[in-house]
Amino acid sequence: MNNGQLHLEDYLHFLQIERQLANNTLISYKKDLSDYLHHIFEIQQLPSLDEIERTHIVLYLRNLKENGKSARTISRHISSIRSFHQFLLREKVANTDPTVHLDLPQMEQKLPTYLSVEELNNLLNSIDISKPQGQRDLAMFELMYASGMRISECLSLNLEDIHLSMGFVRVFGKGGKERIIPLGGSAIRTCTDYIENARLTLLKTEKTEAIFINQRGKRLTRQGIWKLLNKHAAAAGISKEITPHVLRHSFATHLIENGADLRAVQEMLGHSDISTTQIYTHVSKSRLKDVYKQFHPRA
Repeated sequence: MNNGQLHLEDYLHFLQIERQLANNTLISYKKDLSDYLHHIFEIQQLPSLDEIERTHIVLYLRNLKENGKSARTISRHISSIRSFHQFLLREKVANTDPTVHLDLPQMEQKLPTYLSVEELNNLLNSIDISKPQGQRDLAMFELMYASGMRISECLSLNLEDIHLSMGFVRVFGKGGKERIIPLGGSAIRTCTDYIENARLTLLKTEKTEAIFINQRGKRLTRQGIWKLLNKHAAAAGISKEITPHVLRHSFATHLIENGADLRAVQEMLGHSDISTTQIYTHVSKSRLKDVYKQFHPRA
C-alpha cells in the first residue's frame, strides 16, 4: 500500500469521527479519492504525495473528461481532492496544497422537478382512503410535503418522533443531525387518523415503533414508497417523472414562492450550506419568466 492509501484511510477516519458524515458520503469520498490516487501513483507513477503538483491533478481531471464524465462529476472529484489535500496540509503530511488555484468547471444548473399546487392537490385527492393502505399513503405523502423531509428520514420515523398535539416532527438527517419541523393542520389531521386507526390494522400482531408500515406490519422500504408514489401519480394523471424527492422540492419551492425566508427554509430542509437552498430561488424566478411569457401581451 502506497503512502497515499495510508493517508486516505486516516482522512476517511477523520471524516467519520470528526465530521460525522453519513456512510453513503464516506463511500463516495473513498471511491473518488481511490481513483485519483490510482491515477497519480499507477498511471502518472509519482513516487509520493509530496510530488503532486497542480499539473498532475489537471492531467487526472482531463482524463475524467476524456472518459465522458460530466462537469458535475468532475466538480465533485475536485471537491474531494481539494478536501483531501487540505487535510494533508493541516496534518503536516504535506508542505503545500496543489489544489489552491484549481478551478471548478462551469456547470449548467439543473433546476429540480417539483409539482404545482394543483398537481399536488390532485395527487393527494386521488388516494383512496377507504382502506388502511390508502390512509397510510395519504398521511405519509402529506407529511413529506408538509415537512420537506427526505425519504430516508421519513422511513426512519418512530412514534416518539412525531408530536401531533404540539404540531411538529423531529427528524434526524445526514450525520445524525436533529431538526424540528412544524406541521400544518392537514398533515396533523391525516397523520392522527392514520396512527390512531389504519396503522393499528396494518400492525396486526407485529410490534414496531415505526410509523409507516407495510401490510405485514414491517417498516416500509424505499422501493415501496417509490412504487406507491408512482401508482398514485398515475391515478392523478401526472405525466412528469415523480420521485419522493419531488415532494421535498415542492415543499421548498412553494414556501419560497410565497415569500418564506431563505434561512428558515434552509433550516427546515436541513441544508448545511445556504447555497444549496438557493436553487429554489432560481426555480421561483424561472416560474416568473414562464408566467410573464404566458400572460404579457408583448412578451
